[in-house]
Amino acid sequence: MSEQDEQETLLEFPCDYAIKAMGETSEQLDAVVVEIVRRHVEDINEGAVSTKQSSGGKFTSITVTIRATSKPQLDAIYQELSSHELIKYVL
Repeated sequence: MSEQDEQETLLEFPCDYAIKAMGETSEQLDAVVVEIVRRHVEDINEGAVSTKQSSGGKFTSITVTIRATSKPQLDAIYQELSSHELIKYVL
């Protein structure tokens, strides 16, 4: 990691990191989120994925906790999640 990259993040890698993606409730949303994250992470532990619907049931949030290895890895995950049509927000 370059000195500039180190200055841009307060995280120390590797670290556990929760990624939350939200979108309108659909049968595919959770599978899409997990599939995208798996492209960038070697191993997603059992129990690392949690799903929660909004009170009205219109929206769903999916949280995937990963072992992040670098800022570029996180950036790539966020970029791919944000560009998918089913996903409205990524935190």
